[in-house]
Amino acid sequence: MAEASSLRAWVQQQLIDVSWVGPTQRDALIRLAHYSTRIEGNPLTLPEVEALAAGKDLPVEERAKREVLNYFAALRWIWRSGPKVIQEADVLKLHRLLTQSILPADEVGTYKTKPNAVFAGDQIIYRPPSPGLCPEFTRDLLKWLNSSDSLIEHPVIAAAIAHHRFVSIHPFTDGNGRASRCLESWILFRREFDTHHIFALDEFFELDRKRYDREIQAARDRDNELTSWLEYVSEGVIVTLRKTQQRIQALRAKGTGPRITLNGTQERILQILTQSPAMKGSDLAHALKISRALFSRAMRPLLEAGLVVKEGSTKAAVYRLKG
Repeated sequence: MAEASSLRAWVQQQLIDVSWVGPTQRDALIRLAHYSTRIEGNPLTLPEVEALAAGKDLPVEERAKREVLNYFAALRWIWRSGPKVIQEADVLKLHRLLTQSILPADEVGTYKTKPNAVFAGDQIIYRPPSPGLCPEFTRDLLKWLNSSDSLIEHPVIAAAIAHHRFVSIHPFTDGNGRASRCLESWILFRREFDTHHIFALDEFFELDRKRYDREIQAARDRDNELTSWLEYVSEGVIVTLRKTQQRIQALRAKGTGPRITLNGTQERILQILTQSPAMKGSDLAHALKISRALFSRAMRPLLEAGLVVKEGSTKAAVYRLKG
């Protein structure tokens, strides 16, 4: 964990130079949605997912598009209002966000009612707990996650344990993998390891999908002894943070605007614009719960630094991240 913590500290120290924050957050949103859904067989390419993030419509399979859009919605909910203490109702809401308009209505945000299995080709490699046990096992996991025993663990360790345990409980008819990886991202964010949601661990998992599946199953075969799984996830965090570091350095090298230190309102503006292609000033002020005058004062340095672009000159003008 020492190298992971060191890399995270380096990222935190760069926050005084915010030219990279918005682009890096948007990049993480896109990569998380792309690689997590791709693990489950989604056929969309990274440029297609990027286009969906920009608000464009694409002539692609509706289910594939909906999986990505739902993943965006789930991440945005986590980053905006996902609670730090995760309860059963929150997990069911997460599943609902991930699977709405994909699964039948009676399977969205509810526990499975029929047994299911994990396949490798035509072969069953894992039989999850029966439907009757899933609510109890899920509540037990959340009880541990919110306990002092979990809170003293390094955030990466706690997130990795929750990821493996949840995907092994397999409490839903479908969407268990996506929900497990979203839960891991949620924990890393809320436990202040990925405070600015700027890295995409799921890219590491997908780029060697066979190893990802193998590591999950190997821990199950050892009666859920998780040492090798925790080492694997820790390796993934280090690899991902190194890539994030390289992206930040590249973005900083391209920057031409002045360096500024963000206040809380300006940081929130960048976060909102990361998640929305463009917004009117009035809508941004409403989302921030501040007056238009205070909004204009907060926005001015972002415009001068070239972090945000204003399109139009009337009250109907919209703002978007540069690049």
